[in-house]
Parts: sequence; C-alpha cells; structure tokens
Amino acid sequence: MAGPTTMRLNSLLALLRPALPLILGLSLGCSLSLLRVSWVQGEGDDPCVEVRDLGGLQNLDSRTQLDHSDEDFKPRIVPYYRDPNKPYKKVLRTRYIQTELGSRERLLVAVLTSRATLSTLAVAVNRTVAHHFPRLLYFTGQRGARAPAGMQVVSHGDERPAWLMSETLLHLHTHFGADYDWFFIMQDDTYVQAPRLAALAGHLSINQDLYLGRAEEFIGAGEQARYCHGGFGYLLSRSLLLRLRPHLDGCRGDILSARPDEWLGRCLIDTLGIGCVSQHQGQQYRSFELAKNRDPEKEESSAFLSAFTVHPVPEGALMYRLHHRFSALELERAYSEIEQLQAQIRNLTMLTPEREAGLSWPIGLPAPFTPHSRFEVLGWDYFTEQHTFSCADGAPKCPLQGVSRADVGDAVETALEQLNRRYQPRLRFQKQRLLNGYRRFDPARGMEYTLDLLLEAVTQRGHRRALARRVSLLRPLSRVEILPMPYVTEATRVQLVLPLLVAEAAAAPAFLEAFAASVLEPREHALLTLLLVYGPREGGRGAPDPFLGVKAAAAELERRYSGTRLAWLAVRAEAPSQVRLMDVVSKKHPVDTLFFLTTVWTRPGPEVLNRCRMNAISGWQVFFPVHFQEFNPTLSPLRSPSGPLGAGLDPPSPPGAESSQGTSVGGRFDRQASAEGCFYNADYLAARGRLAGELAGQEEEEALEGLEVMDVFLRFSGLHLFRAVEPGLVQKFTVRDCSPRLSEELYHRCRLGNLEGLGGRAQLAMALFEQEQANST
Repeated sequence: MAGPTTMRLNSLLALLRPALPLILGLSLGCSLSLLRVSWVQGEGDDPCVEVRDLGGLQNLDSRTQLDHSDEDFKPRIVPYYRDPNKPYKKVLRTRYIQTELGSRERLLVAVLTSRATLSTLAVAVNRTVAHHFPRLLYFTGQRGARAPAGMQVVSHGDERPAWLMSETLLHLHTHFGADYDWFFIMQDDTYVQAPRLAALAGHLSINQDLYLGRAEEFIGAGEQARYCHGGFGYLLSRSLLLRLRPHLDGCRGDILSARPDEWLGRCLIDTLGIGCVSQHQGQQYRSFELAKNRDPEKEESSAFLSAFTVHPVPEGALMYRLHHRFSALELERAYSEIEQLQAQIRNLTMLTPEREAGLSWPIGLPAPFTPHSRFEVLGWDYFTEQHTFSCADGAPKCPLQGVSRADVGDAVETALEQLNRRYQPRLRFQKQRLLNGYRRFDPARGMEYTLDLLLEAVTQRGHRRALARRVSLLRPLSRVEILPMPYVTEATRVQLVLPLLVAEAAAAPAFLEAFAASVLEPREHALLTLLLVYGPREGGRGAPDPFLGVKAAAAELERRYSGTRLAWLAVRAEAPSQVRLMDVVSKKHPVDTLFFLTTVWTRPGPEVLNRCRMNAISGWQVFFPVHFQEFNPTLSPLRSPSGPLGAGLDPPSPPGAESSQGTSVGGRFDRQASAEGCFYNADYLAARGRLAGELAGQEEEEALEGLEVMDVFLRFSGLHLFRAVEPGLVQKFTVRDCSPRLSEELYHRCRLGNLEGLGGRAQLAMALFEQEQANST
C-alpha cells in the first residue's frame, strides 16, 4: 500500500510544482497584510479622544460644498437657484480676463530722472529697453514736465530726493500694486540688460518680501544694515511694497538723507527689519561699475559680460554703445545655442529609422508643408530685380518696389554673404545679376526663396570666372507676438445704413423681415436707417411713389415692435455714388457713431454685428467683410452637404444658407464686392476731409464717381483696413446692376463679380457641355 500512495503523492507534487511559487507568494502576501493590519490598529487613535466634525467646512462661499465623512471629503453639487421675486441683475464682466482670473504682469520698471536728463539719458533708456518690458514709467520732480514722444512721465512737483522716492513708491502702490509682481527701480544713468533682468524676475518666487540689488553698507552701521545702490537698480517684491506703504509718511518725516536709495534702505530696516541682499534662491544680482573713459567694445571681463546693469552711464551715446555690445553678445550666444541644438538634432536623427532622410532643412525647423490635394499646393511667385510677375491687382507684370523690393534685395545680399563665408579664402564671389527668383510663403516655416545667381568667382591667385548657381534660403517665422490694440467692447450701438435704389425696392420687405427676426426680436443694440434713392423723374408730383411698399413695411415693424424707430431719408440723384450717399447719412449722426454699411441682399445677424463692433476701432481700423455669394441655382443644382464639394464651396452655416430639405447651393466668397463695411463716423469724416483737401473742384467730382467708401479709406486715410471673409453674411444669387456711369475699375469689378458668381468651374463646364450636346442634336 505504501508504494501506490507514494506514487500518487509524487504525481500530485509533479502537478502542483509549477504552481508552488504562486501559492507561496499568496501565502506570504496574506501574512504580511494581516501583520500590517495589526500594526495599524495598534497605532490608531486614542479611544479616549473624541473626534468631532468641523462644521466650518459647511460654510463655503461657493456652489460646491464638501461633506465630511469618516472616509474622505466628497463633493456635493448644489444646483443654482435664483429667487424669482428678486430683480435680475446682469453680471458685469471685467475688462480683461486676467483681472477676472486674478493674474498679474511680471515686472514694472520705474526710472528716476530729472529736469536736466529727461530729454537725453531718459530717452536713451527708453529706446534701448522699452520694448522689452510691459510697462516703463519715468518719475521726475519737475513740475509740468513735457513728456518726450512715446514715454510716460509722472511729475511729482518736488525734486527733493526723499520726497521723490516716497511719491514714486506711493504712485506704484496706488496705481499698479494689484497688477504687477515685481517693481524694478533704477536711475536714468543706468544701462539695463533687459532680457536678463526679465529672466531673473521670472526665476524668483513672488510670495516673499524681497529687496534685491547691489548691497552697500551704511557708514558706521553693522553688516546686516545694508541698502541697495540706486545706480545699479534694485528689485522690490509686491508683498514688500504692500507692507511698506503704511510707513512711507513716517519715514519721510523721520529719516533725513541726501540720496533716495539710502533713504529707502533705512526706511525698510527701521520699519520692517529688511535689508538689501545680492543673492536669493540661488539667483545672483550681477552688476558692473563702468570706469570713466572705458570703451565698452574692449571690455572682456566676466563681470561685465554677465552683468544685469552697468553704471554710471553719463551720456546717451555711451548708452547706445553699451546696448550695441550687449546685443551682439546675446546674438552670438543665440547662434551658439542654435548650432548646439542642431548638432543634437542631427545626432538623434541618425538613430531613427529614417536616418538622414528624416532631417529637414534648415535643421530644427518644421518640414515644408505637404499638400494633400491640388487645391492645397503652395504656388511660387516669380520675380526679377526689377519686376514681379504676381501682382495684387491681377496684372501679369508689375514693378518690384517698396518693401517687396527691399525684401528681394536682402535675400540676394544674404545669399552672397553666406557663399563668401562658406568658400573664403579659397573663393570670393561677386554678384553680377539675378537671373531668376522664386519665393513663396509656407505657413509652417516662413518665406522660402530660390535664387538663380550669375556670380563672378575670384580665386586667391586672382583668376576670375563667371558661374551660375542656384541657392535656397528661408526667412523663418520668428516668435509670435501679440500686437497692442485699442480696447473695444461689444456694447457699442451699431447704426445700419441701407441705401435703396428703385430697382431694389421689391427686395426690401424681405430684408426688413430678416432684420426684425435677427435684430429686433432678440433686442440687439442696433438701429436701421433706410436711404431711399429716387431717380430724376421718380416720385415727383402725381407720380407713384416707388418706395411706398418699403415705407409701409417699415411702419408695420414699428407698430409690431414697440419702441422701435426705423428712420428713412429720401435723396434724389441721377448717378448715385456710394460716397455721396454716405455723405448725406454722415451729416445726420454724431461723430462717435459706428456705421454698418449694408445692402438689400445682406442678412446681418447678432454674430455679424458683434464682429463689426470688435473689428472696427475708432482712430485705428475699419472693417470691410467679404460676404459669401451663392452660385446661380440654375447652373449649380441643389446637393446634399455631405456630397462632393465640386469646384465651389459649400455655403456657411448661418440661417438662410441651406434649404429646408438639408441641401445647399455652392458658392464663393466674393472678393470683388466691397459694399459692406463697418467704420466710425469720425474716421469717415477725417478721410473725406483729406479727400476734399487733396482734390478740389471738378477733379473731386470726377473722383467721387469712381470711388467707393472702401477706396476712400484705402487712399485717403492712414487707418488699418481689415478685409476678411465673413461666414455670417450669405447672399442669394443675384446679378448686380453695373451702371455704365461707374469708373472703369468699378465697372470691371462689377462685371467680373457677376461672371464669377454664375457657378464653379465644374458647373460651368457641365453647362457648356450640355449646350454643345443640345446644339449638335
């Protein structure tokens, strides 16, 4: 019996042997878990101690409250409830989103100047560092000081040093204490290496009281009592400025000092016990004292090369020389870092499957844009040294001039410089002429150039030979910057102006109904003025009024919407000009009126009005949107939006762009039309006055016949003219009336717009094919 039992036991062990590690692991894990539980219970809370719930957690000023339980805090969503008995109060949003989020700018720079140096040293400081800081202020004790162009000067009216420093700190606290984290105070005889100072402020913690600069000892005081030398500038944290504010008046009366920096240092030590430090959180404040008659171009010491500030700088010319030297150093450092990064990219690319094929040129920049269809191919513009063969007006050839000519010249000079740098001293190249030039803008990389140059190569022995070489260059996109723009608001009232000819009177009721549905019904802050244009023999005595139906429709809307006023003006013109009609309306409204010049085929909605408010900026910019024009439905039949696009574009999504069956008609954005526009009355009057000043008499009358309002702003105004597609403006197909009284350019644009609006290339080709088939049968 023992034999078979032993055999069975061995067989069982053989079966369980692969699972033995798993069984042992589970056993060991369970044992350790039980042992840990006993330890946790042994170290638990004292049973004699009572744990109470913190009721204060229930009183939270928020819509989300926290319920305390034995396990964890669990969020409980409290639904929003508004008492219907209380009047509704509209929530006022802040002017900037950073105010609502509580975020602040990083650094503000304050420059202490004087009557004698405001127009010299202060101007030099402004030209060298103003573009690096979000705000730069100049403080002077001179009363009523005239600020140089582009500088913000604050006059205190007292040139005593302590008073000037005290009033400067008080001004910073009052006006900017809630907007900035750091305040840098300097003198106007100090040169600042702005990028390094900004990087220093970015590395420091903002929640500490910090007085950072070049520490100097008071005469007869201990080592702990130090002040920051004003000539080399110093940083004050926002928290320190807030704590110092209540003591400024006392320090001004108790501390006597001939130097503002010593006065501030004593005030901080006596009231807050805080002295100046030169190092904080591993960041060293580095400065350099420039010796008299020392040439900055020959200075090579490490203290100078790494300095944040240099002092003293007694004259503006020396300030510019210092700026030139430090800018060259920063440029060399940037080029060195670029070369190092390119070497790292090259080494890492060799480890990829693509190896050298995966490298883009130039190294480190995005690869050229890869088109996915023929419609996405980026075209090249051909040019020579005198002409370009891609003109804005569609002409086949036009002179190369202005910034375009300067751009080409810079590209040719850069190509020649790079060739000489690569092949010297063996060869030296001289340009004879540009054979061919090509350029295109790649949105992923920048401006690309391909140049065919005829060069003369000169060897070291003086031998000369003509060579033709093709070079490729790239002007990469630099760092994206936010352009400062004047503040605008969506609360501005828009005054729509609708000129109506007799031929357009039948379409006016449909416009008024659409206006009522999109503007009057939601109570948009907008008004409408109808400009009824009568012909020489229309609407006279005994003749029927062609606009009788329009006036009746306007009166019906006024009756339907109480408080609504639809004004209309009647003018008589043999050859109505858009500028002359706008002159009539402009005289009837204040100068701060925001006009929206529209047409009877336009259907402006709330989104379009808001974009009008945001893009038209008084004294800065006018906005002329490009509407979407549907094709002729006869040539472009209805199709499903999910179907093929064909040669035209599907209309955008606003109401009216699609039919009730979910099908749509293709179309295009009509770049030839400029009848819609948003601008302020003051800007129009200024441009109109300049037109009248440059053109007089008969010449002005002839010019008005060939000008539209957009042309007036383009030719007789220094404002920015913003032209962009507007998906909210969708117009049904219509053939515009091209009057022969228009100028040649306007008549050509009108006819071209009508022809391009017939249909896409595919639809027109199909129509011609069907017509030829019908004629052949």
